[in-house]
Amino acid sequence: MKKNKKLFIILFMMFSFLVQANVNIRYYNKDSKSYKFEVKIAGSSKTVEFDSSRTASVTIQGGSEKAEIKTNCGWITINNNSNIEIKDGCITVK
Repeated sequence: MKKNKKLFIILFMMFSFLVQANVNIRYYNKDSKSYKFEVKIAGSSKTVEFDSSRTASVTIQGGSEKAEIKTNCGWITINNNSNIEIKDGCITVK
């Protein structure tokens, strides 16, 4: 029984770490165009899509609370729980 309890505690702690290792972004896309941008997070490359003309949230899953997004205006570093605005394909952190 004690062995199972220790295993449960270890698994719970590992799961808690993984849940927090994402970047959540609240965005407002002012453009009437959707965008798919390349993202680098914890050494991995992914893509993220921002829908046109709306305010929404997106989560980038990975092993970090910081990500870099390649936009039409260059690379932008985004932290977890950032608020951003997209205009003319460029991202501004609010």
